[in-house]
Amino acid sequence: MEKQQNAYAQLAMAMLRTGILGYGGGPSVMPLFRYEAVTRYKWLDDDEFGETLAIANALPGPIATKMAAYLGYKLKKTTGAVFAILFHILPSSIAMIALLSLVSVLSHSKIVAGMIAGVMPVVAVMLGQMAYDFGEKTVKGLGKVFGIAMFVISFLLLETIHLHPAIVILIFLAYGSIHFRLVAKWRRDEKKKKRDEAG
Repeated sequence: MEKQQNAYAQLAMAMLRTGILGYGGGPSVMPLFRYEAVTRYKWLDDDEFGETLAIANALPGPIATKMAAYLGYKLKKTTGAVFAILFHILPSSIAMIALLSLVSVLSHSKIVAGMIAGVMPVVAVMLGQMAYDFGEKTVKGLGKVFGIAMFVISFLLLETIHLHPAIVILIFLAYGSIHFRLVAKWRRDEKKKKRDEAG
Protein backbone atom coordinates (compact mmCIF):
# COMPACT_ATOMS: atom_id res chain seq x y z
CA MET A 1 0.00 0.00 0.00
CA GLU A 2 2.83 2.39 0.93
CA LYS A 3 4.65 1.49 -2.30
CA GLN A 4 1.49 2.30 -4.30
CA GLN A 5 1.11 5.66 -2.54
CA ASN A 6 4.81 6.36 -3.17
CA ALA A 7 4.35 5.68 -6.93
CA TYR A 8 1.38 8.05 -7.06
CA ALA A 9 3.32 10.70 -5.11
CA GLN A 10 6.29 10.42 -7.50
CA LEU A 11 3.98 10.58 -10.50
CA ALA A 12 2.19 13.63 -9.10
CA MET A 13 5.45 15.48 -8.38
CA ALA A 14 6.95 14.62 -11.77
CA MET A 15 3.85 15.72 -13.68
CA LEU A 16 3.49 18.91 -11.63
CA ARG A 17 7.12 19.80 -12.37
CA THR A 18 6.70 19.19 -16.10
CA GLY A 19 3.46 21.18 -16.04
CA ILE A 20 4.93 24.14 -14.13
CA LEU A 21 8.35 24.28 -15.83
CA GLY A 22 7.20 23.20 -19.30
CA TYR A 23 7.27 26.59 -20.96
CA GLY A 24 6.91 26.91 -24.74
CA GLY A 25 4.59 24.11 -25.84
CA GLY A 26 4.70 20.33 -26.15
CA PRO A 27 8.11 19.59 -27.75
CA SER A 28 9.94 21.94 -25.37
CA VAL A 29 8.62 19.91 -22.39
CA MET A 30 10.15 16.64 -23.62
CA PRO A 31 13.58 17.21 -22.03
CA LEU A 32 11.76 17.69 -18.69
CA PHE A 33 9.79 14.47 -19.21
CA ARG A 34 13.04 12.70 -20.10
CA TYR A 35 14.73 13.97 -16.94
CA GLU A 36 11.83 12.88 -14.70
CA ALA A 37 11.22 9.48 -16.36
CA VAL A 38 14.81 8.44 -17.16
CA THR A 39 17.17 10.29 -14.81
CA ARG A 40 15.23 11.06 -11.63
CA TYR A 41 12.82 8.10 -11.21
CA LYS A 42 14.26 5.59 -13.73
CA TRP A 43 10.83 4.48 -14.97
CA LEU A 44 12.28 4.08 -18.48
CA ASP A 45 15.72 3.83 -20.02
CA ASP A 46 16.88 6.19 -22.79
CA ASP A 47 16.04 3.80 -25.60
CA GLU A 48 12.50 3.14 -24.37
CA PHE A 49 11.92 6.87 -23.87
CA GLY A 50 13.10 7.55 -27.45
CA GLU A 51 10.84 4.82 -28.86
CA THR A 52 7.85 6.05 -26.85
CA LEU A 53 8.45 9.63 -27.98
CA ALA A 54 8.66 8.53 -31.63
CA ILE A 55 5.36 6.63 -31.37
CA ALA A 56 3.71 9.50 -29.47
CA ASN A 57 4.82 11.93 -32.21
CA ALA A 58 3.18 9.73 -34.82
CA LEU A 59 -0.19 9.83 -33.03
CA PRO A 60 -2.60 12.78 -33.15
CA GLY A 61 -2.96 15.20 -30.24
CA PRO A 62 -0.64 17.11 -27.87
CA ILE A 63 2.66 15.31 -27.25
CA ALA A 64 2.92 16.28 -23.55
CA THR A 65 -0.41 14.74 -22.53
CA LYS A 66 0.35 11.58 -24.52
CA MET A 67 3.66 11.18 -22.70
CA ALA A 68 2.01 11.87 -19.35
CA ALA A 69 -0.66 9.26 -20.13
CA TYR A 70 1.96 6.68 -21.14
CA LEU A 71 4.07 7.17 -18.00
CA GLY A 72 0.97 7.01 -15.80
CA TYR A 73 -0.26 3.89 -17.58
CA LYS A 74 3.15 2.22 -17.28
CA LEU A 75 3.15 2.76 -13.51
CA LYS A 76 -0.52 2.38 -12.57
CA LYS A 77 -2.47 1.37 -15.67
CA THR A 78 -5.65 3.38 -16.54
CA THR A 79 -5.91 5.10 -13.14
CA GLY A 80 -2.29 6.18 -13.40
CA ALA A 81 -2.82 7.56 -16.92
CA VAL A 82 -5.76 9.72 -15.82
CA PHE A 83 -3.89 10.77 -12.67
CA ALA A 84 -0.76 11.77 -14.64
CA ILE A 85 -2.69 13.80 -17.21
CA LEU A 86 -4.63 15.66 -14.51
CA PHE A 87 -1.48 16.56 -12.59
CA HIS A 88 0.33 17.59 -15.77
CA ILE A 89 -2.41 19.97 -16.96
CA LEU A 90 -3.30 21.25 -13.46
CA PRO A 91 -0.68 24.06 -13.22
CA SER A 92 -1.43 25.52 -16.65
CA SER A 93 -5.21 25.19 -16.10
CA ILE A 94 -5.00 27.09 -12.81
CA ALA A 95 -2.72 29.71 -14.35
CA MET A 96 -5.05 30.18 -17.33
CA ILE A 97 -8.10 30.63 -15.09
CA ALA A 98 -6.22 33.01 -12.77
CA LEU A 99 -4.80 35.14 -15.60
CA LEU A 100 -7.81 35.13 -17.93
CA SER A 101 -9.00 38.50 -16.70
CA LEU A 102 -5.52 40.00 -17.25
CA VAL A 103 -4.94 38.74 -20.80
CA SER A 104 -5.49 42.08 -22.51
CA VAL A 105 -3.13 43.85 -20.08
CA LEU A 106 -0.45 41.15 -20.17
CA SER A 107 -0.44 40.94 -23.97
CA HIS A 108 0.91 44.52 -24.14
CA SER A 109 3.16 44.28 -21.07
CA LYS A 110 6.87 44.94 -21.66
CA ILE A 111 7.68 42.84 -18.57
CA VAL A 112 5.91 39.77 -20.01
CA ALA A 113 7.55 40.35 -23.42
CA GLY A 114 10.93 40.51 -21.65
CA MET A 115 10.22 37.30 -19.73
CA ILE A 116 9.33 35.50 -22.98
CA ALA A 117 12.45 36.83 -24.71
CA GLY A 118 14.56 35.77 -21.70
CA VAL A 119 13.30 32.19 -21.62
CA MET A 120 13.53 31.56 -25.39
CA PRO A 121 17.30 30.78 -25.40
CA VAL A 122 16.77 28.21 -22.62
CA VAL A 123 14.00 26.48 -24.59
CA ALA A 124 16.15 26.56 -27.75
CA VAL A 125 19.13 24.95 -25.96
CA MET A 126 16.90 22.26 -24.39
CA LEU A 127 15.40 21.40 -27.80
CA GLY A 128 18.87 21.45 -29.38
CA GLN A 129 20.22 19.05 -26.73
CA MET A 130 17.31 16.66 -27.21
CA ALA A 131 17.66 16.85 -31.02
CA TYR A 132 21.38 16.04 -30.69
CA ASP A 133 20.65 13.04 -28.42
CA PHE A 134 18.07 11.65 -30.85
CA GLY A 135 20.36 12.37 -33.80
CA GLU A 136 23.12 10.39 -32.10
CA LYS A 137 20.74 7.46 -31.56
CA THR A 138 19.63 7.64 -35.21
CA VAL A 139 23.21 7.50 -36.49
CA LYS A 140 23.95 4.65 -34.07
CA GLY A 141 20.86 2.71 -35.19
CA LEU A 142 21.05 3.34 -38.96
CA GLY A 143 24.76 3.95 -39.42
CA LYS A 144 26.45 7.22 -40.43
CA VAL A 145 25.57 7.18 -44.13
CA PHE A 146 21.91 6.19 -43.69
CA GLY A 147 21.51 8.44 -40.64
CA ILE A 148 22.79 11.57 -42.42
CA ALA A 149 20.79 10.65 -45.55
CA MET A 150 17.61 10.40 -43.45
CA PHE A 151 18.26 13.84 -41.89
CA VAL A 152 18.74 15.39 -45.34
CA ILE A 153 15.65 13.67 -46.80
CA SER A 154 13.44 14.65 -43.84
CA PHE A 155 14.68 18.26 -44.04
CA LEU A 156 13.92 18.41 -47.78
CA LEU A 157 10.45 16.85 -47.33
CA LEU A 158 9.54 19.23 -44.49
CA GLU A 159 11.23 22.49 -45.53
CA THR A 160 11.47 22.35 -49.34
CA ILE A 161 8.47 20.29 -50.44
CA HIS A 162 6.45 21.37 -47.35
CA LEU A 163 5.00 17.90 -46.85
CA HIS A 164 2.81 17.59 -43.75
CA PRO A 165 4.85 16.30 -40.74
CA ALA A 166 2.36 13.46 -40.14
CA ILE A 167 2.98 12.12 -43.67
CA VAL A 168 6.76 12.37 -43.22
CA ILE A 169 6.50 10.50 -39.90
CA LEU A 170 4.42 7.73 -41.52
CA ILE A 171 6.91 7.42 -44.41
CA PHE A 172 9.83 7.09 -41.99
CA LEU A 173 7.96 4.64 -39.74
CA ALA A 174 7.29 2.45 -42.80
CA TYR A 175 10.92 2.73 -43.92
CA GLY A 176 12.22 2.00 -40.39
CA SER A 177 10.20 -1.20 -40.13
CA ILE A 178 11.54 -2.42 -43.51
CA HIS A 179 15.13 -1.32 -42.79
CA PHE A 180 15.41 -3.08 -39.43
CA ARG A 181 13.75 -6.22 -40.80
CA LEU A 182 16.31 -6.35 -43.61
CA VAL A 183 19.20 -5.65 -41.21
CA ALA A 184 17.98 -8.41 -38.85
CA LYS A 185 17.74 -10.84 -41.81
CA TRP A 186 21.21 -9.85 -43.04
CA ARG A 187 22.69 -10.43 -39.55
CA ARG A 188 21.01 -13.83 -39.30
CA ASP A 189 22.39 -14.79 -42.73
CA GLU A 190 25.89 -13.60 -41.74
CA LYS A 191 25.81 -15.64 -38.52
CA LYS A 192 24.59 -18.69 -40.42
CA LYS A 193 27.31 -18.21 -43.04
CA LYS A 194 30.02 -17.97 -40.33
CA ARG A 195 28.65 -21.09 -38.60
CA ASP A 196 28.68 -23.00 -41.90
CA GLU A 197 32.25 -21.87 -42.61
CA ALA A 198 33.36 -22.81 -39.08
CA GLY A 199 31.55 -26.18 -39.13
